[in-house]
Amino acid sequence: MELEYVPLLRAQRELYDLPRGRERFQAYLRTMVDARTGDLELPLVAMNPMGKDHVPALLDRLLAARADGAGAVAMIRAAERPATRNVRGRYRVALVVADDAHGGWTNRHQSEFDHRFGGGALYKRGWITGILWTSEEPSAETAGLEVATAVHRLAHIRRRGPAATLEAMLAQEGEAMAAAGCREPSLDADDLAYTREMMASHLGAADRPTAIACLYGDEAARELGYRPLGFSARAGLALALDTARRRAASTGPSRE
Repeated sequence: MELEYVPLLRAQRELYDLPRGRERFQAYLRTMVDARTGDLELPLVAMNPMGKDHVPALLDRLLAARADGAGAVAMIRAAERPATRNVRGRYRVALVVADDAHGGWTNRHQSEFDHRFGGGALYKRGWITGILWTSEEPSAETAGLEVATAVHRLAHIRRRGPAATLEAMLAQEGEAMAAAGCREPSLDADDLAYTREMMASHLGAADRPTAIACLYGDEAARELGYRPLGFSARAGLALALDTARRRAASTGPSRE
């Protein structure tokens, strides 16, 4: 896989220097869309151009932490792994800030689900994106983990195909997060054992309500009007990461 890092955090920050309203929104569209073709030029769909002061404040902290630099380093390291290096394709890689802190623009669980499992349109345009959320503490470490996870995610999809069932989603995200070096999300031992046992009956599910309830837990399900299934917050993702890390520890580094 041939990768090129494109630093976009400053471009996102500069949009917030414009007055909040039509002027900023039009500038956002001009930045994101190629005027000649009408197609996507930069992968800023997840960005909230109407974000309030908390969004540029977070971007300032990310710029001060040199988050784009951390993303570039993480991309290079991910590209050197055999499971990634052996995948064909040329992609540009970038970080995008999504605003889930004050509601009204982004539902975190819905948007994150689409990011993890519905990125085909961006992949076809040659983009891999890592998402940073305004509800989370900004740091260079988080930026690097997001980029590495996104790169490993696409490598898994190129090898295995898009995930169609919960079981495949767990495998995809577990492998991507473990390969990136993630340690979170996690559950205590009892909750992990409960989640593993109770989720077994849902592994063949291919519908969004079941997948979100399993991956993100009961609170996320209720927010979206789905039936809760008895899981803690981000339980499925925690199970996926734990399973992938245990597998990697028992088999050694992947040589795919």
